[in-house]
Amino acid sequence: MRVGEESPQAPLVRGHALSATEVTVAYDGVDVVHEASLMLRPDEVTVLVGPNGSGKSTLLRTIARLQRPRVATLTIDADTDGLALTPREFSRHVALLTQGRPTPSGLTVRDVVEFGRYPYRGRWGKADPGGRAAVDRALAMTGVAEFAERGAEFLSGGQLQRVWLAGCLAQETGVLLLDEPTTYLDLRYQIELLDLIRDLADDHGIAVGVVLHDLDQAAAVADRILLLRAGRIIAEGSPEDVLTAPRLTDTYGIRIEVDTDPSTGRLRTRAIGRHHTRSERLSPTS
Repeated sequence: MRVGEESPQAPLVRGHALSATEVTVAYDGVDVVHEASLMLRPDEVTVLVGPNGSGKSTLLRTIARLQRPRVATLTIDADTDGLALTPREFSRHVALLTQGRPTPSGLTVRDVVEFGRYPYRGRWGKADPGGRAAVDRALAMTGVAEFAERGAEFLSGGQLQRVWLAGCLAQETGVLLLDEPTTYLDLRYQIELLDLIRDLADDHGIAVGVVLHDLDQAAAVADRILLLRAGRIIAEGSPEDVLTAPRLTDTYGIRIEVDTDPSTGRLRTRAIGRHHTRSERLSPTS
């Protein structure tokens, strides 16, 4: 089954709203994220974009409780204090696919995906009645079911990225956070992964938050975009409202043109470098 195709039985997950307000994060006493607020809603994909060092991944890791904030309020479904939950309780609501996970050794792909079931097992490996079905669904949805019994150390980087994503899906949470999930994936699997992200929001009601570098991918998959610079959210809204040529040019420090792809109707961007057109490169020196 290819990435994005429906598994035989849809996961029994209810989407959650996740609200983070006034998030401030410091490294060595220096604030690197400044009073950032965002809302992740069921049925929606929210994408964080911005230059390197703008605080995208730090903000995502903070709302996933992997990074301790200096100040923050984190609320799930308007009435649950996300910071007061135990790690196990929180992990039943929110899953995070991080960057740079290690290559597991001595484990099959199924073993790795089964790690996603840890919030439901309790102590001493307590039985998880729904675990097998959840793992099978996750393997199928990410297109790695054929590798289920293969050693994870024998997979390519792109295959392993999909295995880690399957582990997040097996966790069956209402909020899914993805930090640059298209890393290591070839073009086909990048597009299929973006399709899967949309399916999770549209068909399963999951609230999805994603960090992406590719602005065209962000425009294609997002309901809302947050643009960050120097640790601050400087714009938030629809792709058309946020990804404007003047704003992107100013934010990234390079000329960026924005138009609409006539074949898809989607917004597209183009960064203009010193050698951006063939005609200019071939023109005679005056």
